[in-house]
Amino acid sequence: MRPVMIFKFGVTVIVLVAIVIFYILHYEQQPNENDSYASKQKILKDKHSHDSDKSEHTLNINKDNESKIKSKDDTNSNVDENQPEKKNIHKKLHMQDDKPKEKMHSKDKKKQSSINQNADHTVKKSKKSGGSELTSLMPVFKSTDNRSASGLHLAVVACGDRRDESLVLLKSAVLFTKKKLIFHIFAEKELQTGFRDQFQFWPDEVKHRIEYFIYDISFPRGSKTDEWKKLFKPCASQRLFIPLLLTDIDSLLYVDTDILFLSPLDEVWEHFSKFNSTQLASLAPEHEDAAAGWYNRFARHPFYGKLGLNSGVMLMNLTRLRASTWLPSLIAYFKEYALKITWGDQDLINIYFYYHPDELYVWPCEWNYRPDHCMYMSVCRNAEATGAYILHGCRRVFLNDKQPAFRAVYNAFRDHWFGADIESSLLSTVKKNLEPVFTSPCGKYPHIFTKQIEKYIKTQKTFTKNGVRENIQLETKDSKFIPVPHPPS
Repeated sequence: MRPVMIFKFGVTVIVLVAIVIFYILHYEQQPNENDSYASKQKILKDKHSHDSDKSEHTLNINKDNESKIKSKDDTNSNVDENQPEKKNIHKKLHMQDDKPKEKMHSKDKKKQSSINQNADHTVKKSKKSGGSELTSLMPVFKSTDNRSASGLHLAVVACGDRRDESLVLLKSAVLFTKKKLIFHIFAEKELQTGFRDQFQFWPDEVKHRIEYFIYDISFPRGSKTDEWKKLFKPCASQRLFIPLLLTDIDSLLYVDTDILFLSPLDEVWEHFSKFNSTQLASLAPEHEDAAAGWYNRFARHPFYGKLGLNSGVMLMNLTRLRASTWLPSLIAYFKEYALKITWGDQDLINIYFYYHPDELYVWPCEWNYRPDHCMYMSVCRNAEATGAYILHGCRRVFLNDKQPAFRAVYNAFRDHWFGADIESSLLSTVKKNLEPVFTSPCGKYPHIFTKQIEKYIKTQKTFTKNGVRENIQLETKDSKFIPVPHPPS
């Protein structure tokens, strides 16, 4: 009897100990509701950061990421109706309505002067502004020591394999523009001599109509230079700092390397006269159709308007940009939204003009015509009527087979010789190249690619009949222009 009782007592003790141990373990593994929520948020945040680091800047966003974007940033889907909450950085930089405008500008200039003094490049002293001395980037190569007082300033940034594409871009500008062109080229050291040699190879009749200045890629020291340089595409963010680097220039047109001019730069430049007193830059919308828009569907940060902006063609009033909060704001936005931006500098520009809509002049899609305007259906109505003024071959469509109509036009410009007749050579080649691709999405609208060239030719014929031709075929009184072979690669 006694052994049985001892056995029962032992079993009871073991069961009680097991219950206590189970209770303790179970209790420690059950976090409270707030801890659970915080844990989930941390997991989501960690996964979001990991996904952002792995992003290759494509539109292939999976369903999980879409659900996160919608749940976290539904407010971005319609900026006009649901404005995202303005964070502390916005309050510091922009909510200064109680301060006189003059004082705000003076403060901005002091910030920019501080950044200027830390610039990581060779500079020269320039004029004073607001009591602070500004500096200007010294070119590595230049065509002249005395830059023309008048002329149209065109800036481009080239890195990697973008040299040849940039030269075709600059050629297209020369072909249609009568006024003096002043090129500002920011390039990696490996490309600089190549640009200089190509310009020297151009005929004298062309060289006397242009000036060029070639600069190092330059970013403010101590501002995470490597991150800026690699933002989206190599060197793409360089354009954000142009107001700081070219302090002795009032205004210029910045373009990406994948641009072709189908009309004179004079007509592009005329848009400056349409700026009001607060506008300091001009950009075109990213999309015309909300159903195909990227920003309104996927952006995780503030953006301009309902469909965002494309930054590939940008008129810049540098004087006004230097007097604004442009540079300190962009640096602050980069710190704030670094893990949420996909398209690099373009996203930062969108954020800036979301907070400063009064500083932007929006020009229509025909001034920045891209595959997005015709790849599904024709959505740029103005271009159907007038033709495209500027062609933008984004996503490398000038060099691949994704949009053969764009490549057809680019090849015609690439193969065109200086001095060859624009009508019988360039225009006829464009039309010839477009014929085999008429069944492609954008090839269905060939007049969009040719109408402005035809308009230019017609205008020059009118000038010729009236006896006021202005060296259109690059002829001078003393020498007739002769076609030259293609420059060496």
